[in-house]
Amino acid sequence: MTTAAVEARVGQGPLLRRLMRDSSVTVGGAVILLFVLAAIFAPALAALEGQDPYTYHLDTLGPDTAPTGFGGGISSDHWFGVEPLTGRDMFAIVVYGARTSLLVGVAATVVSVLLGVLIGIVAGYFGGWTDRIISRVTDVVFGFPGLIFMITLGAVVPDTFPKPILLIIVIGFFGWPSIARVIRGQTLTLRERNYVVAARASGAGSGHILFSQLLPNLVATIIVFATISIPGKIGAEAALSFLGVGVPPPTPAWGRSIGEAINWISVDPMFLVVPGGALFLITLAFNLFGDGLRDVLDPRTVGGRA
Repeated sequence: MTTAAVEARVGQGPLLRRLMRDSSVTVGGAVILLFVLAAIFAPALAALEGQDPYTYHLDTLGPDTAPTGFGGGISSDHWFGVEPLTGRDMFAIVVYGARTSLLVGVAATVVSVLLGVLIGIVAGYFGGWTDRIISRVTDVVFGFPGLIFMITLGAVVPDTFPKPILLIIVIGFFGWPSIARVIRGQTLTLRERNYVVAARASGAGSGHILFSQLLPNLVATIIVFATISIPGKIGAEAALSFLGVGVPPPTPAWGRSIGEAINWISVDPMFLVVPGGALFLITLAFNLFGDGLRDVLDPRTVGGRA
């Protein structure tokens, strides 16, 4: 077994123990896992209740098209009640809506991270005019009214283009400047380290130094930043769905349900509480998990490694 392999095996134990001891990581991770499982097994969970998110149950509505009964129509047949006007099952809408939010949030974060890491590491390593040009472009994208552009693009793009893919591309594109700045700053420090200087002196190419010397030392920063970024991407998808330019109906989406619930808050507050609570919990869970992960991986914390 190589020295690197031995060090890796030795290092995994303390790291895992620190992760398990951190309450933010364990609680946030448990909630995230719960939502991920709900999204994966949404059809099975909805079938367990005996419902789906597309069937209308008009018999559960009163003359004013608001749900009848306690808590917006909560019953043994509808665990979270039903949607006003249509009578669609809210539990099924929430678990299926988790698929939309997590898919867009995670995929858009991947797009942002890939772009940000590539741009930031190139700017930090090469410096000079490369860094100046990239920094100016980053400032422009940072100052661009991204939400307005997303709303406009969502309204003009033909319906034949899949909206989830459009959301992933647009939200992901406008999310790269922040991570690019972080990676650039880390790269400016790392490029002066002895192992990078030695690799450069031995004739190693820029590609080797970037991806074999610098990138492995940025992995912890990338993981933490990506985890903390996911809630913002999920919130952006919810905001666009709230404004009516996100995932089109009848596909379940938490943001659209929250937007529709505003008109029913006085007669059916549960219509807002259920999707709003789901959005709040997943956002809080990712923030807790990201903060805890940052504390564990930060070499400046007690027990961390430089």
